[in-house]
Amino acid sequence: MTTREGTSAAPAATAPPVSPGKRAALWLGPLLAGVATLVWSGNFVIARALSDDIAPVQTAFWRWTIALLTLAPFAAKGLWVHRAAIRGHARYIALVGLLGMTLFNTLIYIAGRTTSATNLALIAAASPVLIAVFAALGGERISPLRAAGMLLALVGVVALVAKGSLAVLLGMDFAVGDLWMIAAMGTFAGYSALLKRRPKEIPPVVFLAATVLFGLVMLVPAQAVSLYTEGGFTPTGGNLGALAYIGVASSALAFFVWNKAVEMIGATRAGVVYYLQPVCVAALAHLAIGEGSTVAQFACMGLIIAGVALSSARR
Repeated sequence: MTTREGTSAAPAATAPPVSPGKRAALWLGPLLAGVATLVWSGNFVIARALSDDIAPVQTAFWRWTIALLTLAPFAAKGLWVHRAAIRGHARYIALVGLLGMTLFNTLIYIAGRTTSATNLALIAAASPVLIAVFAALGGERISPLRAAGMLLALVGVVALVAKGSLAVLLGMDFAVGDLWMIAAMGTFAGYSALLKRRPKEIPPVVFLAATVLFGLVMLVPAQAVSLYTEGGFTPTGGNLGALAYIGVASSALAFFVWNKAVEMIGATRAGVVYYLQPVCVAALAHLAIGEGSTVAQFACMGLIIAGVALSSARR
C-alpha cells in the first residue's frame, strides 16, 4: 500500500509468534514448580518430626541413598552412556551436588533441631529473593512486573507467618538454628541459579542422578563421623516410612520436576512459585489433621497467590 505522497507505508509492528513449545512452557513450567513446592511442603513437616529420632546428617544420607536407588532404573544406563560428558563437566556437577544434595537438606535438618517451625518458614520466604539475586548475577533478566509480584508474595508470606501482627513479628525469638536455615536458603538459591547451565548433552534424569551420586559421595565422611559420635537410629515403621517419602517423593520426584521447571521458565520465575509453600502447608494441615484457617490467613494466602500469578505473567 502507498500513501498519497507515493511512498510505501511501513507495516504495523507485530509481536513475534510464540512457538507451541514455548507456549506450553509458559504454563507447564510454573505447574512443575508448584508440584515440587507441594511435595516439599510435606517434607518440612516430616523433617521436623524426624529431628529427634534421626541425626540430621544421617537423615540426609539415607534420603539421598533412597533417591539414588529410585533413580537407578531410569538413569543407570544413561550414566554409563554419557560418562564422558559427565566426566567433562565433573566440577560443575560436583558443585551442583554439593549445594543441592550435600548441604541444602542437611542444613535444614540441623536448623530444625534448634529453632521453631515459624522461624524456618519466615527464613524460607527469603529463598525466592536469593534465587532472583543469584539468577540476575548469572545474566537472567528480572522485569519490573516480576519484581512487583515477588514483593507482593513476600509481603503475603511474612504476614502469614506473623499471623498478621507486627507485634508477633517483632517479638519472634531467633536462635542459632536460624543461621543454619539462612545458610540452607543460600545453598538452594545457588543450586537453582546454576541449573540453567546444565549441559544439554546430558538428559535431565541422568543429570539428576549424577548430582545425587556426587552429593551422596560427599556426604559419606559426615555420615561416618555422625555414626561414630551419635550412633545409628532404631528403625520403626514411622521413621522408615518418613525416609521413604523424603527419599522418593521429596528427592527423586520433586528435584526432577523442579530442575525441569527451572530449565523451562528460569530460576527467578520458578523461585516465585516457591512462595506458595505456606499455602500448601496450610492446605495439607487442613486435609491431614483438620486444622482450621482464619480470615486473615486466607487474605495472606490471597496475596501470595496474586503475587505468584503476577510474576508468572508473560508481560
